[in-house]
Amino acid sequence: MHAWPASEVPALPGKGRDLRIHDTATGGRITLDPGPVARIYVCGITPYDATHMGHAATYNAFDLVQRVWLDTKRQVHYVQNVTDVDDPLLERAVRDGQDWTELAERETALFREDMTALRMLPPKHYIGAVEAIPGIVPLVERLRDAGAAYELDGDVYFSVETDPHFGGVSNLDAKAMRLLSAERGGDPERPGKKNPLDPMLWMAAREGEPSWDGASLGPGRPGWHIECVAIALDHLGMGFDVQGGGSDLAFPHHEMGASHAQVLTGEYPFAQAYVHAGMVALDGEKMSKSRGNLVFVSKLRHDGVDPAAIRLALLSHHYRSDWEWTDQVLADAVERLGRWRSAVSRPDGLPAEALVEEVREALADDLDAPAALAAVDRWAERQNAEGGTDEGAPGLVSRTVDALLGVAL
Repeated sequence: MHAWPASEVPALPGKGRDLRIHDTATGGRITLDPGPVARIYVCGITPYDATHMGHAATYNAFDLVQRVWLDTKRQVHYVQNVTDVDDPLLERAVRDGQDWTELAERETALFREDMTALRMLPPKHYIGAVEAIPGIVPLVERLRDAGAAYELDGDVYFSVETDPHFGGVSNLDAKAMRLLSAERGGDPERPGKKNPLDPMLWMAAREGEPSWDGASLGPGRPGWHIECVAIALDHLGMGFDVQGGGSDLAFPHHEMGASHAQVLTGEYPFAQAYVHAGMVALDGEKMSKSRGNLVFVSKLRHDGVDPAAIRLALLSHHYRSDWEWTDQVLADAVERLGRWRSAVSRPDGLPAEALVEEVREALADDLDAPAALAAVDRWAERQNAEGGTDEGAPGLVSRTVDALLGVAL
């Protein structure tokens, strides 16, 4: 599966700072110190609907991570998956009378268009769950043969009790885990499981649903969590720098994935940091496909909204915060974009070297994009009011905003 084209990232004078970021597993801020190649895995979409603002906010956060790393003169090895076979996708296809593969391909293509428009840097490897199945089957067999998985009516489940570190990502108690498991795709009430929290690794073929050759597992399809594990281990290996996604993925998805990988390899941890973006609401409810309360990136684009304004609207909220999309949020972003473009359109301006460092420091401090925006606001306000004589300043500001915030002025 191919990703989307990369926009050029301007090189800035000097060097960026190492990223200090909130780690869900420890509950505190840690300083990431990758090697020459920083490694990041971000969980991708289930492509049964277009990209909404909740998706965009999450991918914006991890785009900032990449940009901070690139500014430290590191390379970035970014991997993202597409869950292109799953119950919600199949259910939507049946509801709409569509072939599920055509639905997945169409929505994935639209996602690529949205990511391109928003100037999100693409992953080096963009992998669909379906194409990863040949690598998933041996991992499930290994877990089963090692006694870390068991069969139940043809399905194969992972035993969470085989990982001594289970629970260390989300830090939730058993009651909270059970509630979230039921809410987020698990089946804690199924009779016969060793532990209600045990997640499915391989689902035996169901009538009317797609299935693949599972070798000794029999025909079926993989569970959700093992898909990402197989892709991450194949392309990044254990101990990569950041596992990212929305806050609703901390449990069960990232918790279970970490346990799968740690039992498979005997190594710990799966990722050095677990980083989670907040949820975006509309009309007081979390924006989600199941509720249908969605604001689509593609709809805004088709209505003539500048993608740079959409990106500024996302950047105006800290990535870890839960916030609400409103018409005013977008209007403020449109107005800010106009002020910034006016400021950099002059042939000369106020010195901007200090601004570059302010933006760098803000983003290195747990991706504090609102603080970075405020720094540019101050420069633009003075520039529009007073002007200056530094011929290189407007260009430097424009390159800084592009390189570090992904906004083209």
